[in-house]
Amino acid sequence: MKLLLTSGGVTNPTIADALVELLGKPIGESTALCIPTAMYGHPWVGPGVKAWEFISGRAENPMVDLGWKSVGVLELTALPSIDDERWKPLVLETDVLLVAGGDALYLAHWVCASGLDTLFPQLASTVWVGMSAGSMVMTPRIGREFVGWRPSGDNETDDSALGLVDFSICPHLAPDGEPGNSRAAAEGWAAKLDTPAYAIDDQTAISVVDGVVTVVSEGEWMPFPR
Repeated sequence: MKLLLTSGGVTNPTIADALVELLGKPIGESTALCIPTAMYGHPWVGPGVKAWEFISGRAENPMVDLGWKSVGVLELTALPSIDDERWKPLVLETDVLLVAGGDALYLAHWVCASGLDTLFPQLASTVWVGMSAGSMVMTPRIGREFVGWRPSGDNETDDSALGLVDFSICPHLAPDGEPGNSRAAAEGWAAKLDTPAYAIDDQTAISVVDGVVTVVSEGEWMPFPR
């Protein structure tokens, strides 16, 4: 897949231009499926009002409300209970997957439990637009600071995600005293990892195409090479 890994969604023209470039056509000619699953695993987010706001395009973070040709919902927790032919062809013909934030490990669990991950090799032209946890899920490790949900009975602190990219992401980088993760917190988080990493604010995204990583930003970001 082509990846557009954001912290806060498609929040500015630079990120929007990067999305159009990945799509290869205007947003208004592109079909989308939104995936709210990560929201259910996070105590601050959902289920409830915030999940509905994301799906309906009424959230503060621009994702669903960008003017897509069509938008549907792909709820990963439902997929194991329905036949593959009910949903796999839909994913294969969709241009972009819009993946909400929430709990990254909960999302990683359901990406695999639903079988969505088995389609990844067939999605070469599909764009995955992640927001916060929807971006972190593609990394090898999220960092123990971001571990929340765990499988039932699992007391381990394993922070492994899907590993489709070789770097980790700390989202919501913010100046000291503002909501989000401070530079000091991001530095402490990165120091505990054995992977390259980026801390990005809500005006920044990371584009990944065929292994080529490009930071697109109108804000602040910090690289942590290894």
